[in-house]
Amino acid sequence: MPRRIAFLVYPNFQLLDAAGPISAFEIAGRIRPGSYELRVIASRAGPVRSSSGATLEARALGRAHAIDTLLVAGGDGARAALECPRTRAFIQACARHARRVTSVCSGSFLLAAAGLLDGRLATTHWSLSQEFRRRFPRARLDADRIFVREGRIWTSAGITAGIDLSLALVGEDLGETVARRTAQHLVVYHRRPGGQSQFSALLEMESCAGRFAALFEFMRSHLCGELGVARLAARACMSPRHFARAFHAETGVTPAKAVERLRAEAARAMLESGARQVQEVAALSGFRDPERMRRAFLRLFGASPSALKRASGAKDAPRVPQILTGNASRPA
Repeated sequence: MPRRIAFLVYPNFQLLDAAGPISAFEIAGRIRPGSYELRVIASRAGPVRSSSGATLEARALGRAHAIDTLLVAGGDGARAALECPRTRAFIQACARHARRVTSVCSGSFLLAAAGLLDGRLATTHWSLSQEFRRRFPRARLDADRIFVREGRIWTSAGITAGIDLSLALVGEDLGETVARRTAQHLVVYHRRPGGQSQFSALLEMESCAGRFAALFEFMRSHLCGELGVARLAARACMSPRHFARAFHAETGVTPAKAVERLRAEAARAMLESGARQVQEVAALSGFRDPERMRRAFLRLFGASPSALKRASGAKDAPRVPQILTGNASRPA
């Protein structure tokens, strides 16, 4: 008997939050016919308009006990959907009867409003973390994760992380071989593990850095140098304590995490260009120790430096002795 996967949407949902997971389960069902029955649902049957203006035709909520897995999409309309008692009651019923209840991006707000995340580890889109913590202090938020599983409750970060979540669900249902083939059909570079950081947030972090924009440029051009809080604070003309608080409030991450991400992205660009060996890249990017760089890569990218170098098709160049300066050039 096929597993019924229900995708809960509401006015102003994010289209890819639903369409990405729908496509993942659809392809998995083609690889293993008869595995899934897919259904888009909403508090009222009919067309539901996404934030892009495109619509999905939805059925009424129906019976919770008939659902195997509920996936709640995110989007700008999530806050309004929080106020719908019918939707909240349905999510609570699914928590009692369905095998799994999951969310993408701000869909986690609906799970939290239904009480499903009280005392549980959860994630959401990094840009919503402060609002989430304010609204739902009982949830244990880790906004630096791609997705999180706590028993039968799964939450994931923004948009494309919903595809990572769906591939993990497919892997649990049908095995890793089917999940891998599904990822290949989706032309996903690799299936990111749930513990991987939302590393793409770095671009947004820099774009909203405001008064620290010049400091980011300094950090980029001095990756090999000392970039501890004391030096960065002096550069920003602040006390270390005030700087650390202000930087986190402005960017959403600590100075140490920002430095690590800048170094990791620079290192990755050098590795994928194929111009240098791993040990040399560790020195040029400021990690110094290749093992330290490897741990950062596993946390941020879900793969080791050597694995990413191989995946890009780059080969180690012959090692050329070089005098390292205090600065690293900005990656192209």
